[in-house]
Amino acid sequence: MSEADRDALPFGVVGFAADTIVQVYNATEARMSGLDPATVVGVPFFDAVAQCMNNFMVAQRFEDEPEIDDIFPYVLTLRMRPTRVRLRLLASAEMPRRYLLIER
Repeated sequence: MSEADRDALPFGVVGFAADTIVQVYNATEARMSGLDPATVVGVPFFDAVAQCMNNFMVAQRFEDEPEIDDIFPYVLTLRMRPTRVRLRLLASAEMPRRYLLIER
């Protein structure tokens, strides 16, 4: 998918490597989170960007499960009042990048 197509999606897209360094941060997620992609790309996602997801429900699953395609409700709490979202976790042992999709 091209960057322009990814930016046009109605939900946030975060793509990161196995070391959680952010490689993809679409325009929708930047707008909804209020974070500039220039400050997010290249940093560890769960340690520096989304500490509220650094837990067994999100971050640990990427460590424990080589194959994930799961959607579930979640509440974001960092830098904002609690916000209900739906998360989709995507990972495949055959792909180097993992994805977190965020629907607000």
